Amino acid sequence: MGGRTIAEAQQRISYPEFIAWCRYRQKRGSFNLGMRVERGAALLATIYANSHSKDARFGIWEFAPHMDEPAVSLEQAMATWH
Repeated sequence: MGGRTIAEAQQRISYPEFIAWCRYRQKRGSFNLGMRVERGAALLATIYANSHSKDARFGIWEFAPHMDEPAVSLEQAMATWH
């Protein structure tokens, strides 16, 4: 983290700062550049596939091998919120 080893980071970071970083990562995603590139490419592939498909609806996880399909679909989640 920040160019330091895990041991160095544990010595230099406070628990509240660690929690703040966890919240940031939960909201913004991984710091891993490869995962960010994979997600961007998968998003573009999803848009392209959905715009050229008459019947099928693709999700981003189908083009990103390191992403898991959500347990609940967007439609199911929205139905439970009403």
